[in-house]
Amino acid sequence: MKTLLAAIIALCATCSVASANGWRIYRIPESGTSVDIPASIFTEPAGKPDGYGQRFRSSDGSADLTVQAAENQQGLSPAEFLASKNPPTGIIYRRITSSFFVVSSIKRDKIWYNRCNFARGYVHCVLINYPAAQKRRWDAVVTRISHSLRGG
Repeated sequence: MKTLLAAIIALCATCSVASANGWRIYRIPESGTSVDIPASIFTEPAGKPDGYGQRFRSSDGSADLTVQAAENQQGLSPAEFLASKNPPTGIIYRRITSSFFVVSSIKRDKIWYNRCNFARGYVHCVLINYPAAQKRRWDAVVTRISHSLRGG
């Protein structure tokens, strides 16, 4: 019973970050990129990134999300592409495979999370920044965004 109650409380904390009906698919037609985004959180457009895509911001300004795609004209591998961006030192989480990379760390009071998938001549990326103090509340949101990222 205690385990069930703990699970319900954890689920409700996640619900306060993104309600179940607040998700939508964002697509970049030029590259075929698609990703689930919590439209109930990222309610404001915040400009265009390099390449194709859109930046979004939460209404209180505490979090932002960038969905972008860029042509991989040089055919760089995920490891080569990441190295070419001169990532900051002190990365806490790093996973690099032949088809994607994920890096994450903390800067000031924010967690930054970056995942890029490599498919069909493009680099398809999501970049998320959110309050470090709310990490547990954001874990399920970040996981869904990351796992839903598709390209081409």
